[in-house]
Amino acid sequence: MNELDTERLAWVLSTLGADTLMSVVGLRDGGAPWLIEGRRASEDRAIRAVLRIADSRLGMGCPPTSRESAGMTVAARGGIPVPQVLGEQVDADEAALLIDYLPGSSAQPVTPNPTRLRTLGAIAAAIFCLTPDSVPEALLPAVEHPIPSVDFGALRAEAEPQQLFIEAERRLAEVSVDDPIGFVHGDLWSGNTLWSGEELEAVLDWDCCGHGAAGVDLGSLRCDAAMCYGLPAADHVLDGWESAAARPADSVAYWDVVAALSTPPDISWFGPAITGMTQRADLTTSILRERRDAFLADGLQRLN
Repeated sequence: MNELDTERLAWVLSTLGADTLMSVVGLRDGGAPWLIEGRRASEDRAIRAVLRIADSRLGMGCPPTSRESAGMTVAARGGIPVPQVLGEQVDADEAALLIDYLPGSSAQPVTPNPTRLRTLGAIAAAIFCLTPDSVPEALLPAVEHPIPSVDFGALRAEAEPQQLFIEAERRLAEVSVDDPIGFVHGDLWSGNTLWSGEELEAVLDWDCCGHGAAGVDLGSLRCDAAMCYGLPAADHVLDGWESAAARPADSVAYWDVVAALSTPPDISWFGPAITGMTQRADLTTSILRERRDAFLADGLQRLN
């Protein structure tokens, strides 16, 4: 969506209690999510908020915004840094979620920062320990792999066959794990975080959250680290997770393979998203694909 209608903007201003619209800026390719700035005449100050837009028909039993709102509520209650939910508006085709604007950046350093990587692992462990018992199950469904709204198996079936993927699918079909189930973010990677230096300011984009094994988030973070920096970076994430959880992680190799298979075969839209959101112009699609394949091959070797 590359424009906002007047009714949606009026709702935003009303929700913010603002009298005047100052600016509307598209944060991704000139479109949603939107950074909106209004002003309250009585206080003579600007108010900034972020408007997230989703297709209300794409939710798994509920609008994606409702799932995201529920997830952030659970996260905030558990001490995870997240934006405050300011309002939600859902109609037949489109859902809107208005959240607080937080400072920070998703930009990642060109060279690996072990402190940041361990912090990511630790936050995944903290998320897994949350207890969303008071949230209806329909809002937080089962999550079996990162970005559950995408059928990556179907994407592989449509793409040119690759032996590495064929072997990975075969091995996963032969292996089963019975890991504990907890709360997971479902799309946890560096681009969905905000930082100020080495301080994690917020975890964003909770529209894939739900109940799953800890490996869903841990594998996703490890795959992201390996794609951005190479295989050794993934171990910093694991160190952070195990230190925070005070125990070894479950089925690491299995979830590494699951995470690698939860990427487009040719990296396609992942490439622009990673380079754009993390401001890593050095990460070409070919580099990301090569590192993803190396991470998958390493996971398969450990799984075997």
